[in-house]
Amino acid sequence: MARLLLLLPTTTYRTEAFVHAAHKLGVDLVCASERPSTLEELAPGTLLTLDFADPEGAAARVAEWSRGHPLDAVVGVDDLTTTVAAAIAHRLGLRANPVAAVAAARNKYQMRQCLAAAGVPVPRFRRLALKDDPFTAARGVAFPCVLKPLALSASRGVVRANTVDQFIAAFHRIGAILHRDDVGVSGEAAEYLLAEQFVPGLEVALEGLLVGGTLHTLALFDKPDPLDGPFFEETIYVTPSRLPQAIQRRITKVTAAACAALGLREGPVHAELRVNDDGPWVIEVAARSIGGLCSRTLRFGTGMSLEELILRHALGWTIDSLDRERRPAGVMMIPIPRAGRLQAVHGQEPAAAVEGIEEVAITAHLGQELMPLPEGWQYLGFIFARAETPEAVEKALREAHAHLHFDIA
Repeated sequence: MARLLLLLPTTTYRTEAFVHAAHKLGVDLVCASERPSTLEELAPGTLLTLDFADPEGAAARVAEWSRGHPLDAVVGVDDLTTTVAAAIAHRLGLRANPVAAVAAARNKYQMRQCLAAAGVPVPRFRRLALKDDPFTAARGVAFPCVLKPLALSASRGVVRANTVDQFIAAFHRIGAILHRDDVGVSGEAAEYLLAEQFVPGLEVALEGLLVGGTLHTLALFDKPDPLDGPFFEETIYVTPSRLPQAIQRRITKVTAAACAALGLREGPVHAELRVNDDGPWVIEVAARSIGGLCSRTLRFGTGMSLEELILRHALGWTIDSLDRERRPAGVMMIPIPRAGRLQAVHGQEPAAAVEGIEEVAITAHLGQELMPLPEGWQYLGFIFARAETPEAVEKALREAHAHLHFDIA
């Protein structure tokens, strides 16, 4: 029986989907987290504790452990674990991306450098030290611009500035975010931020799978809500894209070039791009699959989940089809409107009854302290829809969301 190691941070939304996929495949599953489990001593062959902030140390720990429990694949499920998974796979000689490629994708400044050097369209950018005077730093930046941390995800800490005063306020705000106890960045990621040109236009997300360096597009999502700032909270994703096929082909071509420039060759890719009259611009390329519960929108072949497809690839198993089911689908990530404690949720039944809605999943629990962007990174939940057209999917998501009301004290 094949043995698979899953790297599962305690904060991830992805645990259930990946564990379910592993059980469906019938593999011998080993789960690793950054916090010790009370059951680890009782099940030493299935549970591990690893320091995700130390990829080489984690790789050495797994290499020693695997002498008695040989592994066939290792998969990191989100941004926090991609570099660790690559380091472990390299140490054990398993299929994976080069560690340097994944590390570059995790660092927004290094990513921008790699892409710009390869001629991939990216915004103009500068790295700024948080110890520097923000007023002086602002004098070398063209407005409007976007300031962002080097390593955070889910648009956390990403702020648009149109003026010097807004630049200075965003500079200090991001610095405060990076010092929060729940952020946990270190080194360069804690000392610098990125300032880049604001690129107007439509935003899309490409979900792909790299096999031997070739990018296979699994889905292209439209983001119908404008993402113009001052913060960049994502809400609705709909696939298939309604953009002309010629533009979709250019998006895939540019994303493939970005992956090649970074040195990514194997496994899932999630890319964010802006599209305007000058063509596609790469905003982000991550060596992992789509976040949150959003993968529930995707089904392949005869009902295969995205997680099952990713695990099959990591194990080197046959994948009969990479084609997504034809029926349009979408998800709405329910935004947090304000900070406070969640007291009650209203309207779930009428929201779920909207035609086309498959599920309304409220992931925030009653009593939970909520924090909106840019300081926060979570959502109140997710709404999923399928219909005969992308327009009908978007309409169903908006109608269902209109039924939901949240008491936040």
